[in-house]
Amino acid sequence: MPSEGSPLCHCYNRGCGQKFDPNENTEDSCTFHPGAPFFHDAYKGWSCCKKKCTDFTEFLNIKGCTKSYHSSEKPPEAERPAVDKSKADEVIEYKAPQAPVVEALERPPFESSLVKLTVEVSPTLVEQVKSLTRPASCSPIEGHNTVEIPVGTSCKNGGCKQTYGSENAETSCIHHPGYPVFHEGLKFWSCCQRRTTDFNSFLEQEGCVVGKHVWSKHEVHNVVVSVFAKKYDPDRSFVELNPIRLKVHLFFPEEQSVFDLDLELCGVVDVTRSVASMLPTKLEVKLRKGEPGSWSKLDIPHQTAVEENAQPASAAMEQLIPEVDAVDLSDL
Repeated sequence: MPSEGSPLCHCYNRGCGQKFDPNENTEDSCTFHPGAPFFHDAYKGWSCCKKKCTDFTEFLNIKGCTKSYHSSEKPPEAERPAVDKSKADEVIEYKAPQAPVVEALERPPFESSLVKLTVEVSPTLVEQVKSLTRPASCSPIEGHNTVEIPVGTSCKNGGCKQTYGSENAETSCIHHPGYPVFHEGLKFWSCCQRRTTDFNSFLEQEGCVVGKHVWSKHEVHNVVVSVFAKKYDPDRSFVELNPIRLKVHLFFPEEQSVFDLDLELCGVVDVTRSVASMLPTKLEVKLRKGEPGSWSKLDIPHQTAVEENAQPASAAMEQLIPEVDAVDLSDL
């Protein structure tokens, strides 16, 4: 019971909040938390003990973990950072960090020395060459990426629902080139601004641009060149390569004929990491890209020295016509 005539004081210890009589304040009168409250990941608790919860009312009712005297002194408030009003109108310009610029590899001369690739020969091809029962055949080359696309893979373009397959692999892709926006209950694409509040209606919005399907977002590091051929002699056939040039020579012993291919590649390749395989139905060359990025095509036209020195027929004829001095006929 409080002493007669003694006013009650409010205890400012954290977690206590009771009123007490200063004359009856003992060392075990107050049960409180000496630590500070914390709020993290929806949890609420005290730093001095391991008690925590997600409900705020339950947090307020967590019993203290320490006993001591009540305190009528109000704890000092945390100092607020001083605000410099003179800089209120100052505009702070933020520049986002820019990705480092990667310089493109320098293309060496087309006539650079060629390196003969070590070829992995299939045993089946060796057996076929020994039999030589059918004439050799050769078809044009194909250049393609090494990523195999499983049937049923969804198109990566926004808003497109097509899947990879034999029927729709080459069809046009109707998609949204922009990004989805969700703002104040509205859902729409940044490219066409057709707004709706229903999520299912948003998913059903037809694209606003027609383009090509994108089946894979992964960076492709290899380009594969396939020369389809049968019954060629692996001992007399070879593949040579420099950073921008691919040279293929296939010899067909049954017909005593050859197939030669000499290309100037669209990009720069790493010769040391490129490999070739001689298979029963084709020659496969895996070209390792020397720098990241996609190739728009496999090769570029190479202009030979004869073509560079060639002159149009009209220009050559003009050089053969002798110069004739002008004659003044007024004196005749």
